[in-house]
Amino acid sequence: MIPRRCVRVKTVIIYFHTGRINYKMYKYHSCVFFFKEEFRELREQPSDPQAEQELINSIEQVYFSTDSFDIVKYELEKLPPVLNLQELEEYRDKLKQQQAAVSKKVADLILEKQPAYVKELERVTSLQTGLQLAAVICTNGRRHLNIAKEGFTQASLGLLANQRKRQLLIGLLKSLRTIKTLQRTDVRLSEMLEEEDYPGAIQLCLECQKAASNIKIVKLTLLSEQLDVALSKICKNFDINHYTKVQQAYRLLGKTQTAMDQLHMHFTQAIHNTVFQVVLGYVELCSGNTDTKFQKLQYKDLCTHVTPDSYIPCLADLCKALWEVMLSYYRTMEWHEKHDNEDTTSASEGSNIGTEETNFDRGYIKKKLEHGLTRIWQDVQLKVKTYLLGTDLSIFKYDDFIFVLDIISRLMQVGEEFCGSKSEVLQESIRKQSVNYFKNYHRTRLDELRMFLENETWELCPVKSNFSILQLHEFKFMEQSRSPSVSPSKQPASTSSKTVTLFEQYCSDGNPFEIQANHKDEETEDVLASNGYESDEQEKSAYQEYDSDSDVPEELKRDYVDEQTGDAPVKSVSRETLKSRKKSDYSLNKVNAPILTNTTLNVIRLVGKYMQMMNILKPIAFDVIHFMSQLFDYYLYAIYTFFGRNDSLESTGLGLSSSRLRTTLNRIQESLIDMEVSADPTATLTAAEERKEKVPSPHLSHLVVLTSGDTLYGLAERVVATESLVFLAEQFEFLQPHLDAVMPAVKKPFLQQFYSQTVSTASELRKPIYWIVAGKAIDYEQMLLLMANVKWDVKEIMSQHNIYVDALLKEFEQFNRRLNEVSKRVRIPLPVSNILWEHCIRLANRTIVEGYANVKKCSNEGRALMQLDFQQFLMKLEKLTDIRPIPDKEFVETYIKAYYLTENDMERWIKEHREYSTKQLTNLVNVCLGSHINKKARQKLLAAIDDIDRPKR
Repeated sequence: MIPRRCVRVKTVIIYFHTGRINYKMYKYHSCVFFFKEEFRELREQPSDPQAEQELINSIEQVYFSTDSFDIVKYELEKLPPVLNLQELEEYRDKLKQQQAAVSKKVADLILEKQPAYVKELERVTSLQTGLQLAAVICTNGRRHLNIAKEGFTQASLGLLANQRKRQLLIGLLKSLRTIKTLQRTDVRLSEMLEEEDYPGAIQLCLECQKAASNIKIVKLTLLSEQLDVALSKICKNFDINHYTKVQQAYRLLGKTQTAMDQLHMHFTQAIHNTVFQVVLGYVELCSGNTDTKFQKLQYKDLCTHVTPDSYIPCLADLCKALWEVMLSYYRTMEWHEKHDNEDTTSASEGSNIGTEETNFDRGYIKKKLEHGLTRIWQDVQLKVKTYLLGTDLSIFKYDDFIFVLDIISRLMQVGEEFCGSKSEVLQESIRKQSVNYFKNYHRTRLDELRMFLENETWELCPVKSNFSILQLHEFKFMEQSRSPSVSPSKQPASTSSKTVTLFEQYCSDGNPFEIQANHKDEETEDVLASNGYESDEQEKSAYQEYDSDSDVPEELKRDYVDEQTGDAPVKSVSRETLKSRKKSDYSLNKVNAPILTNTTLNVIRLVGKYMQMMNILKPIAFDVIHFMSQLFDYYLYAIYTFFGRNDSLESTGLGLSSSRLRTTLNRIQESLIDMEVSADPTATLTAAEERKEKVPSPHLSHLVVLTSGDTLYGLAERVVATESLVFLAEQFEFLQPHLDAVMPAVKKPFLQQFYSQTVSTASELRKPIYWIVAGKAIDYEQMLLLMANVKWDVKEIMSQHNIYVDALLKEFEQFNRRLNEVSKRVRIPLPVSNILWEHCIRLANRTIVEGYANVKKCSNEGRALMQLDFQQFLMKLEKLTDIRPIPDKEFVETYIKAYYLTENDMERWIKEHREYSTKQLTNLVNVCLGSHINKKARQKLLAAIDDIDRPKR
């Protein structure tokens, strides 16, 4: 960089910045000589580039500054207070050397750039020469223009212009005369257009074609526009006469194919405009203002502004408007089919001139209309899909959501009849909404069911004796459509056996989407009875004795037979038994009303709601049935948890819970019941999601008392709970054909397994539940104590039975009385009463055997006394119950008789009778010791008993 002070000659200023030469030269004649002399002197001086560069580098930085400053002032300020001449001269010489180095550097740079300067100067000179030549050309052009102006006068040009105007006016006058001639025709043509007589108007235009060809073009253009407007009107309201005139007009114009193309464009536009206007109207109505901002929105964005309250009315109006468009297209196709047949007939009778062209047009129109069916329905689906997905339906009430599904179902039915489409677009969109809605809805219902179960007091819900689930509001759809293949939408009554399509039914009047509003409010239910009976008189007589077979309806007898589950070896009730009624018959009431609770009724209603959704939207049938099965599973598990769970049951070895029932309960507990008290924060996301699908185990209400002996340990509540489950299972059996019809084929094994493994096990819960009552209703421990006080090694045959038999019979009589008291509160079905008696008798007989097994010494006479006691017990017991044969009768008799067996027979008997415990068998052997079995035989028999018991251990 060169300092600014280094070269300063008159007005010649040289700037150097950042190592580049950036100079401005103001050339004056007075400085030319100076440069030459200066350059010559600099060139004559010896040069050392390295030394010169060092001198330049030694220059102070301030001299390289671009800011303007006073050099002289700067140097004077640097002088010390005391001047030294020698130092000043040395400093001056140093500055001169620096100046000389800079001057030489500048001179070298100028000489280096001189060739480029000369070349640029030559280009400037060449440009100057070109500009001078252009100036000469312009001057010559102006001179020639002045000569032309002088040669042709303005008068000559004016004459030519007037001549041209004259010719134009002559042509205009001719056109005016033509217009005047056709004035009346023009008026008539306008009148015909107003009357929509398009064929006549076209005919009139063609007649005037020769007289006014230009006018014809103008009028036909106007007429084409009017025809296009008239064609667009039929998209929403088809009128046969109107459309016939329009088609005749297009045929005269020879534009039938163009008309069909335009028609499809109008239908597409009509669909878009219709849906937009309907949704816009509701959005503006709900927003409370008519701001134009909504009109500028796209249809997709506009759908998101529809409020939940106006969603259903808007959807209904949307479908109504789209129905009008599709109906117009349907009637348009009908019109063409009808006229094509007429044209074909007339063509066969007349000439064949132009037939080929007409057939081509007819074929084109037919294909265009058939293709348009799918195109129009696709546009309708997309518009409705956009509307459906624009709002989150999970917040809707169930009835409102079902109403939406019913509308869409009806729309899909319209689409199938319109073009044979399965409406995949609509099905997929409504399936997404339905699955999302139903998962949330089902989870809420499960929580509600748990709440109902935990607050249920298991009181009888009073329903009429002829109660049927079809009487409930939720199952009305099954009466209107018994066959699952029929559309679930409400359909008007029709006596005709022929299926009538919606387009045929509503072709002239009405709208299929107006039915929804008419059927939304169903008739009220009439299923509840007064205090659970048809009348007070029936309630009074329900528990009276029955002395004649006429009091027993045939239907009631059949119900008793049907309710037999086959779980226990119970004798069937005969007509003779019914005639001689015993006090233990608690199931025979004049009013055979179903036993169910409010919770049961709530579950049934939920099942009806689930089936409504499943019938309307069959693609989610599996999900719905799966959720229905969870309702039943949870109800069954709750009944077992409340009334049947007892770890001591399985230890009896009586098989009270079948393997199928245990498997079902384990499956429900693993898949549906959330057994964890609190969530584990370290649990995986998958485990957390699985827990969301589960429900906590329910707890029995504290209002339900199961510990009072006076109420037979909550027998009434147990009967209501258990039999309500059985009733619920019967309703599921009733619905099985309907569920099977809508279930996808690949998922039917799930449905079959659900019925065979779960529904059919409902009645099996009776055994473990009523066993708990039977185990507490009789004081079996007291009987064992009484039996222990009996002396069995008597020497004489006794004729009087022991007192423990009387005590046991008193227990049964007390049980019978309590059972009667309970039956006044709740009807006890015959299978329930039989199971209760069977359990009590079975426990009593096994207690008797256990008492006999506690005997230390027994004689033959003692064994005879045992038989006497047991026979006395059986004789008295048969008067209390109709159970035949007496359960476990052989169990006691066989054990008593085994005392008399020989050694070999007893060994075989022990191996064959494994129903007895090791203690009972061992005691039998020990008691026989000394009478007819020696010690060696005793050891052998005990070893056999040990071999039998070893696998059990």
